[in-house]
Amino acid sequence: MQPTKRLKWEPAALMVLVLGLGLWIAFGPGSKPQFPIPAGSLTQQVQVGETRGVLEARVPVTGEPTVRLWIKDGPSDPRAMSVAEAEGLLGKAKINDLLNSRRNWVFTLLHITSYTSLAWIGIGLVGQLAFSGRMVLQWLTSEKHRRSVVTESFWWFSLFGGVTLFTYFIWRQDPVAIMGQASGIVIYVRNIRLLRKHARRARRDALIEAASTDVGGSV
Repeated sequence: MQPTKRLKWEPAALMVLVLGLGLWIAFGPGSKPQFPIPAGSLTQQVQVGETRGVLEARVPVTGEPTVRLWIKDGPSDPRAMSVAEAEGLLGKAKINDLLNSRRNWVFTLLHITSYTSLAWIGIGLVGQLAFSGRMVLQWLTSEKHRRSVVTESFWWFSLFGGVTLFTYFIWRQDPVAIMGQASGIVIYVRNIRLLRKHARRARRDALIEAASTDVGGSV
């Protein structure tokens, strides 16, 4: 009786480790500039040119809110602006988003301001899950056969994930990611086409061989 092949846990553990490292680098304490913003203030991440910063609003119990713009290498105590001044500098929509940011912690966490943006985040997440799922599928299939195996489903997962992420990155206006996914989509389609062409050729050869065998057997 052939012994049951054990699925190795080390690659899965390494995947989790790499994922954790990436999340720590992207969202850990060192990922954002630190400013002495009082607790309870409304904040929103902003980018001025190539400089990242934080837009802060202090909303008193009575009186008008004040807005400060904190940027890296900027003033250590930026001047407080009225809402009207801030709207003139950054636009009314940006200030409204800041003052209403307390309404939804999910929006604050994802740095978005509407349910439309949340839907786009969902599209990107689905695409990334499909894109990552293809590698998990390929890994499980290869572990089962104890050799590297790339199935047709791998390319279908790649195509679905690539098209979805391509759409998402267009919305994000990320030219580097758009370029990467555009070339990948063409490669995935080409591989699926080649696999289908090979399958048709194999079926045709099998039919020819079966027909020749029948003819030879009847003689």
